[in-house]
Amino acid sequence: HVQLVESGGGSVQAGGSLKLSCAVSGFRHSRICIGWFRQAPGKEREAVAGLREDGIFRDADSMKGRVTSSVDNTQNILYVQMINMQPEDTAIYYCALVERFWTNCPQTARPYPHWGPGTQVTVS
Repeated sequence: HVQLVESGGGSVQAGGSLKLSCAVSGFRHSRICIGWFRQAPGKEREAVAGLREDGIFRDADSMKGRVTSSVDNTQNILYVQMINMQPEDTAIYYCALVERFWTNCPQTARPYPHWGPGTQVTVS
């Protein structure tokens, strides 16, 4: 079965950067989307970025221009690098996986059936 595990969360000063990783295993589909999402206390889960299986990457409005992605295909680990982080970026960050039926990866949480447990990011 599909498993995703995030890591790399922690505390960072405002203006700093952080790199999160998502280890993925058990997927069978050739066309997939990996979505990065975050959820702050009392707020809805929102998209951070999406990555297609062919490397096409899109950052969402929540962190426009401040997030990039990379992949280690040998170990099925995805990385997201976030820069110029601000206190409003404080949240639990999740990666999620869905078989891709669309041109662009969904930027809402509902289509994604597989989720990691999340990793806490605190910006102060």
